Amino acid sequence: MITHKDKSTLRELAKEVRDLAAQEVNQERIRRIRDMHALKSGRPLVWIDEIPWHEMDIDGALVLRCESKEAQDMERHFRRILYRWKYIQVDMVVEDTFYVDKVFTDSGNGITIKEETLSTNVENHIVSHHYEDQLDTEEKVDALKIPVIRARPDIDEKNLETARDIFDGIMPVKLRGHGIYYAPWDEIAMLRGIENCLVDMISSPELVHKTMAKFTEIGLARYDQMEAQGLLDFNIPALHCTPPYCDELPAKDFDGKNVRLKDIWFRGMAQLFSSASPAMQDEFDLRYMRTLMDKCGLSYYGCCEPLDKFIPYLKKVPNMRKIGVSPWADVRSSAEQIGGDYVFARKPNPAHVARNFSAGVVEKEIVETIEACMENKCPYEFVLKDISTVDGRPGNLIDWANTITAVIDRYYS
Repeated sequence: MITHKDKSTLRELAKEVRDLAAQEVNQERIRRIRDMHALKSGRPLVWIDEIPWHEMDIDGALVLRCESKEAQDMERHFRRILYRWKYIQVDMVVEDTFYVDKVFTDSGNGITIKEETLSTNVENHIVSHHYEDQLDTEEKVDALKIPVIRARPDIDEKNLETARDIFDGIMPVKLRGHGIYYAPWDEIAMLRGIENCLVDMISSPELVHKTMAKFTEIGLARYDQMEAQGLLDFNIPALHCTPPYCDELPAKDFDGKNVRLKDIWFRGMAQLFSSASPAMQDEFDLRYMRTLMDKCGLSYYGCCEPLDKFIPYLKKVPNMRKIGVSPWADVRSSAEQIGGDYVFARKPNPAHVARNFSAGVVEKEIVETIEACMENKCPYEFVLKDISTVDGRPGNLIDWANTITAVIDRYYS
């Protein structure tokens, strides 16, 4: 139950967010994002995400006042929007709608991760992991199950009713489906162990192929069921830390009701291949990923793995639109290969905000990217993410935001 006091708190926060959403700068940023995804070059957009919120409070701005968990979840959502806007806004977009995510159950693949973790801060979800090997034989791979997806419109209706009761007269409440975040190697590594996975590619390639074939079957079944049950959406909150706005999605023949795979972004990565060759990444990841990737409207590939030597393989994917350029990639080589054909999705190094902030170090990194992209006419963006800590200094992110904005201003009036 949400108390009258909690409801009042949520309504006041919603009004503040609604007023931010009414500012014209939001529509201007959406236009620039659409232009970028349409491969038009111009001033790069900047976002900050995957924030260590437990270290970020300033003057109680993030302290929750509501009592029930349900109310606190909504309150947290609004307070973080207001905090970002005030302190680390850069090019964030605020929408005037409260979205309720569609609920579904997933029976899973019949196996659960077994691990030990070590943490230095109970409030930080970034911890060290040691995984138990559970996929060391083909028989164990064969035993994996195909998941069963079940939409829960009954729960959706209750959630909508609750939200409408709270926000009536302030902002519209809408139901929203889900996008694709497909990284089978992240899960395989947790079930087999990273070292074992890398050794297998040399000593037991047949086991690796069998494993990837099974996970491809599982992934395809999961998303086909989600498509059939109306659980997909192109209007998602983020395309892995970046806004998804795009003129080409949904597809031209979209009926306005049933969102299909062809109407949405594909988001994929294979971070384990930071320690393997491009040829292995193609053989053991991309060739399998294409089964699902090719069914989607547009594709965005890459996360922390350096892809400067893998870009030739990505260029073979017809719907590839956005390529990740991690802190460990060769920036200039990446820009030369990407050119104006794809979005250059730059991830600055989060280590630069992890302890003592140095404007000079950050500026050097940003300048390198700007000049490489301008010379090669790349449409590009910056997203600072994977921020496991700021050493309890929220000013580090504020300084980073101010520094990158000032540097970009020097190149774009």
